[in-house]
Amino acid sequence: VLGQVNPVKNVVKLAHQANVPVLIDGAQAVMHQQVDVSELDCDFYTFSAHKLYGPTGTGVLYAKTEHLTSMVPWEGGGAMIDQVTLPIGTSYGQAPWKFEAGTPNIAGILGLGAAIDYVENIGLNAIAAHEAKLMHYMEKSLANVAGIEIYGESKNRSGLISFNLKGHHSFDVGAFLDRYGIAIRTGHHCAMPMVKKLGQSSVCRASIGLYT
Repeated sequence: VLGQVNPVKNVVKLAHQANVPVLIDGAQAVMHQQVDVSELDCDFYTFSAHKLYGPTGTGVLYAKTEHLTSMVPWEGGGAMIDQVTLPIGTSYGQAPWKFEAGTPNIAGILGLGAAIDYVENIGLNAIAAHEAKLMHYMEKSLANVAGIEIYGESKNRSGLISFNLKGHHSFDVGAFLDRYGIAIRTGHHCAMPMVKKLGQSSVCRASIGLYT
């Protein structure tokens, strides 16, 4: 909702001091900046393909080796079995294959691979520089619009700005902008408690990417 880059490395460190494993949802990060899971020291890291300009219906889940080894499969099917014996006996293959039951989303995975190649060819550092320039321009321009209320802080903001236009519902603002070919998202953005904390029922969110 706020586009703030959170200090996840510090959060992971504190969690690990309490012996708590950490999963990071990186869906809003991987298209904007370099991500090093070893440096973050997170136990799990996940993101969806469509946020990285790939196809819908697939994504990535990274896990540390010790978790992949200790966790049991949650789904059964072909290619994840080591041995099946009668009357009752089953052993599973090694990770990651023990989690890959049946036929995977082959087309989606190939599409994600192509999207990753595309982004890497452009360069994440180049993408970050382009987006930072656009972010500065958008912040400066919105600040000059009467009645605009911007949420979050400029410091460590990446990828988006959330705002409302006083006296107008966000849905109406979104519908109006759509008539001029300007696409934003309106609503609570899968984060209703955060939006309520802002004292709003919904907000407008303008996002930027490498194609903006």
